[in-house]
Amino acid sequence: MDLKDDFVFRPLPPVKDTIHFPFPIPNPLGPLAVLGGEWGGKGFNMIWRPNHTPGQDRFLELNLTLDSIDFKAISGAIPNRGLLQPDINMFGLTYMQQISDANVTAGLHIEPGIWAVVPATADPAEPRTVVRMASIPHGTTILAQGTATSAAGPPAIPNNSILPFIINNPGAVFHFPEQNLATPTAFRSPAAQIAGITQGMVDNPNSVLQAAIAGQTILSTTTLQISTKPTAPVTGGGTANTAFLAGSAHGPNAVSAEVFATFWIEVVKGTPNFLQLQYSQTVMLNFNGLSWPHITVATLRKNVPVIPPIWKIDPDIPLKVLSEIHPPIPPEIGAPIRTLEPEKPSRKFEEQFEKEERERLKPPAHTPKPRTKTE
Repeated sequence: MDLKDDFVFRPLPPVKDTIHFPFPIPNPLGPLAVLGGEWGGKGFNMIWRPNHTPGQDRFLELNLTLDSIDFKAISGAIPNRGLLQPDINMFGLTYMQQISDANVTAGLHIEPGIWAVVPATADPAEPRTVVRMASIPHGTTILAQGTATSAAGPPAIPNNSILPFIINNPGAVFHFPEQNLATPTAFRSPAAQIAGITQGMVDNPNSVLQAAIAGQTILSTTTLQISTKPTAPVTGGGTANTAFLAGSAHGPNAVSAEVFATFWIEVVKGTPNFLQLQYSQTVMLNFNGLSWPHITVATLRKNVPVIPPIWKIDPDIPLKVLSEIHPPIPPEIGAPIRTLEPEKPSRKFEEQFEKEERERLKPPAHTPKPRTKTE
């Protein structure tokens, strides 16, 4: 998703008190600052699909995947106008994700979207958050909101399960023969298409992520936890589905009822150290009385590192603030960085600098000496 080079958000009228750093990180993008650039890697995907064959309501699709995400920073503060409280602003990145089957090179998924940082708000009373807004070509849009935290060391990646359950009753799970790879069935991806997929991966898709970092020394991890149904105090989020997916009085074809995901941005020890992005996402598809997990996981590394300069993300940032900020690059990464426009400030930056220089160099105005009573 490419924006024109000269596109810059310009709130009209301006947001009265622009929040230049929504997170306590010296970058407008906060914990998202290191995402800019192209990422590529491998992963695993599984989905219980609805099936129209009489007497068989499901088909289990399994894929080894090739996964890529291209993030690009949005220039300018994104305004949100307030009625219950003063206006706020966000900062964000566009992204385009593409996923293909690694065994048969078939396209599986494209996803254009936006990641953004949101400052803390008073009404509603919410902490600072991150939000992902995405459009899925099969007929679903999502808005998933949540939190960002950072800690030293590796992530704690939990196990997960593909077992369907009765809608709104996660404890009432069902076991079906399709999930046992040793059981022949016409209602699972054929053997030629699932080469390299093990029973362990089917039982616990997150085992693919756990295996990818086994033996690595991960120095630090930023965790982005988002959901279309987040828990308090975060209350934003939701999904929307086309009429086909939502179905009719007879029930849905396959409605995307909920999406939750965790993204781990990791600094991995190496020569040099490098950035790694892992994620685990679950989409709950509701049909025929059950919630059916659709789980996608992947481990990616940066192919093209792009760290946009702060003045490009926030052209209205005061020069005094900008001059006090170090580059938003964790010093332990150690890899070469390519900026979008190295050492070339925007014209607005130049004009502001020139104006401030003119004011600074202007000779002081003559101040008349106050008269005394004797004069």
